[in-house]
Amino acid sequence: MEPITHKCDSDHPEWNESYYLAFYSKEQNIGGVSRIGFKPNKKEGMTFFFLFLPNGTAAIYHKEEEIDDYLKLPPVGGMVHNRQPDGNWNYDFDGKMVFLNNPEDLPKISEQSKLSLLLKVIRKKLYKKQVKMRFSFKPINDVYEYSEFMTPESLELGKKAGDKHWEQIAILSGEIQVGNKNYIIKNTIGQRDHTYGIRDWTGVGNWLYYVIWFNENLAINPAAIIADDGRLSTGGFLFKNGKNIPLKTIRIVDQQFREDGILPISSELEIVDFSGEKHILKARVGPIIPVPFEDKGGNKAILVQSFGSFELDGISKGYGTFETLRKVS
Repeated sequence: MEPITHKCDSDHPEWNESYYLAFYSKEQNIGGVSRIGFKPNKKEGMTFFFLFLPNGTAAIYHKEEEIDDYLKLPPVGGMVHNRQPDGNWNYDFDGKMVFLNNPEDLPKISEQSKLSLLLKVIRKKLYKKQVKMRFSFKPINDVYEYSEFMTPESLELGKKAGDKHWEQIAILSGEIQVGNKNYIIKNTIGQRDHTYGIRDWTGVGNWLYYVIWFNENLAINPAAIIADDGRLSTGGFLFKNGKNIPLKTIRIVDQQFREDGILPISSELEIVDFSGEKHILKARVGPIIPVPFEDKGGNKAILVQSFGSFELDGISKGYGTFETLRKVS
């Protein structure tokens, strides 16, 4: 198990340590993504929580607040990520989430003033409900750390996405309460990640990051940053029959986007793992939540959160997160 927090060794304002959870219940047809991040040089804690609901709508929660001591991994807003002494985790949430009938409207809403957003809520174009979540997270693999198996060039290109990156797969159980509706989550596969370092959402380049599960014996987690000159920073692992197998190379065979060049449609990757085996991964995006970022210089990017469908070496019915980051010109 990796150290859970790290002292900041940089004066960069965007140095952060973050914790991420993704899960999807096929039985309940509900999925979620939660992130807590800390920027000690800004004394800032941030969380977002996205729920993809069975009826095609989405619920969104976002909170920023002042945090003086992030080294104790405190809650942010209504979200708690809590590691237990035995290596398991507990995830808890209690707060009001904004519901969107069309989650792709999020960038349009974020560009409007708080008054306009309030008026939309009042007019019920948006609405809020109380949501509660409680999960236990029991790992099924050893923690995998990306940088140990990345090339020097990949590490250099990936500096703006963080210095260290850990991943772990688990079985989740618990419940989600949305208003008066309860979703019981049993034996659902999920995954956490943990990173620290400088995270420059608008300056890192374009990226893809997939967290894919087939069953308790087969999962894959490829990631790639695409530099402006076309070079790739790649990493990730294949989990197969109880073992983590590092990914050696990733080649992007194809990526399809909508006419805007931002929102993804599908992709195909050629992956070679450290045992020398070659794999073909085909991916198709599901419902999309686009998350806009803009820095002080006016540079913009869109982070897409989605759950997609996947096929690995002809094995279908893979599912999990389909995430992309694209610069906006």
